[in-house]
Amino acid sequence: MALAKITKITGTAVAVPGDDVDTDRIIPARFMKCVTFDGLGEYLFYDVRFGAGGKKLGHPLDRPEHKGATILVVGRNFGCGSSREHAPQALQKFGIKALVGANYAEIFFGNCTTLGIPCVSLEEADLRALEAAIAKDPKLPVTVDLAGKTVNYGTARSSIRMKEGARSALVEGQWDALGQLLEAKPEVEKLAAKLP
Repeated sequence: MALAKITKITGTAVAVPGDDVDTDRIIPARFMKCVTFDGLGEYLFYDVRFGAGGKKLGHPLDRPEHKGATILVVGRNFGCGSSREHAPQALQKFGIKALVGANYAEIFFGNCTTLGIPCVSLEEADLRALEAAIAKDPKLPVTVDLAGKTVNYGTARSSIRMKEGARSALVEGQWDALGQLLEAKPEVEKLAAKLP
């Protein structure tokens, strides 16, 4: 069971504006009573997507032009607040495969990496240009190229910033410590049998 090497992700993108978007806004606490993470995607950004009686409020995720978007464009300090793993799980269950933003809260970044969701950072001007391009053409393909260390769309190519340890773990398919441990089960059992 080798882990997938995550070198390049291509898809359409959707921008969720704002800085300091905390994990409670990403997935409100009342939806964290689940036994598994399945189904969490439907509650992603629930309190800013839905009003009374579940009425849609026109959030970017619900706009028809962004249906099926797999790359989320965010602002500064995304994923701050509590360290709940439910936030990246909700993003993954919604269909998000990569995040492009200014920067991320440390624990959120680690939880995303463990799920195989790269969180890459762009310079402010590059981030604004990407947002403008998405607004102009919501179906514009965007590529997060971890191997090439760029975000590409149309004729634009922007350099990314990402902690090298996380980037190389994704590119080399070593992003899930539990998966690696399970993959090495025969070696672990063999070593355990030798121990007193």
